[in-house]
Amino acid sequence: MYYGEIKNCDIANGEGVRVTLFVSGCTNRCPGCFQPQTWDFQYGEPFTREVEDRLLAMLAPDYISGLTLLGGEPFEPENQRALLPFLRRVREACPGKNIWAFTGFVYEDLQAEGTHCRCEATDELLSLLDVLVDGRFEESRKDISLRFRGSSNQRLIDLNTTRQAGEIRLLPEPKRGI
Repeated sequence: MYYGEIKNCDIANGEGVRVTLFVSGCTNRCPGCFQPQTWDFQYGEPFTREVEDRLLAMLAPDYISGLTLLGGEPFEPENQRALLPFLRRVREACPGKNIWAFTGFVYEDLQAEGTHCRCEATDELLSLLDVLVDGRFEESRKDISLRFRGSSNQRLIDLNTTRQAGEIRLLPEPKRGI
């Protein structure tokens, strides 16, 4: 797997201050994508053990809330296979941190046998995530007022409550102060 960028102290791609990994490779190719260069599976640099170690060091400070995976497409099967061992390491080294992932696929397709995005790594990868932002970016439904997503079809799925309930549960909107 390759990655295009790493951001430390990111506040745009999930709650709190985050470390963000932009993986390379995407077959969704959504019109209006803000990172079309990441569609290429060879874009950027190789994702090595040294890169993993650097990310784990970035995640260590108390003020870092967690890790966010974006792309490109983290749920391309070849990316899932590379990300799975890394997320196991994150969970072991940083048990108090949360993990978010953005995907152009929908949660239902990630669970459905025979879809492009489902592979032998998918279930465990999903089990290591706290929040999944799913759905393709749709230019006709673009809404810059949405929290952590670009178009109104995309969902912020709270995977912890989804697993408990056995049905999709969305992340609650924050309460607005007076």
